[in-house]
Amino acid sequence: MRVLVTGADGFVGRFLVRRLLDDAHSVTGAVRHGSPQAAAGLSAAERGAVTWAALELDGTTPMNHLFAGPVDAVVHLAAVASSSEARRDPATAWIVNTLGTARLLDAAARARDEGRSDPLVLVVSSSEVYGAGEGERRRLEEDRLQPRSPYGATKAAAEIAALEVWRRTGLRVVVARAFQHTGPGQSETYVVPALARRIREARRDRRRTVPTGNLEPVRDLSDVRDVVSAYVALLGAAAGGETYNICRGEGRRLADIFAALARLLDADVVPEPDPALQRAGDIPHLVGDPGRLQGATGWAPTHSFDQTLRDVVDAQAD
Repeated sequence: MRVLVTGADGFVGRFLVRRLLDDAHSVTGAVRHGSPQAAAGLSAAERGAVTWAALELDGTTPMNHLFAGPVDAVVHLAAVASSSEARRDPATAWIVNTLGTARLLDAAARARDEGRSDPLVLVVSSSEVYGAGEGERRRLEEDRLQPRSPYGATKAAAEIAALEVWRRTGLRVVVARAFQHTGPGQSETYVVPALARRIREARRDRRRTVPTGNLEPVRDLSDVRDVVSAYVALLGAAAGGETYNICRGEGRRLADIFAALARLLDADVVPEPDPALQRAGDIPHLVGDPGRLQGATGWAPTHSFDQTLRDVVDAQAD
């Protein structure tokens, strides 16, 4: 299968590229400026096995070149990918996440109309589109979308844009709503590696307290390698026009994740709320139901929660 991966040099993109190459697929990685040099985590041989292409989602360059040759599938990962970054610059998040997605889908639909390609396009969205929801039940794909952050809003709008293209043109578009995920090498702008780093530093400095944000929210945390497996499974089984939650279906308080990391690091520490790390609009409970994904693909996670945390901790030590 010939697969185009946008954002191939990002955290998830690197794991996805490796998995696709391991499965003997042909991979084109679309990245900013067309350079694979930022694809840390990929070996030189892996970078050499990928065809690299330039992709700018800010409207400065056309995207037709991405579909000049046959493409069987697209996994659209490229985005302003963190809530904190989107809050700092909402306008750019709207341009990249929403308008950029619409432009990519338009280029794919044009290639289909002209007989050059007929790809299945997997648009990677976020559980943040659900917002606070109602109570503590698991979220279903048909739930009403109530985003309460610039990031969630841009992702919800990108879903609308993508599915409109499916209805209008027949391009096979699938939405993957990824719940929170982590793994070795993730940026410390995300909660698990950030907590691990602060706990490690507190132990080193012989401090008893670790500054944290709000640790009461409950999250559905997956391993990035399991998330990538779900994406690959959907490429072979998903129905156009469908939306799938990508999640374990299990909730954990961030306070429990903090405690688990402290045990792994053998650190006798306690969290200390820091107003500078608090985030307005935190969603109290965000857990998904993976039933539709499992029914369509047979997918199940293979990495335990403890192993995922261990791998995050070990990667930082390296």
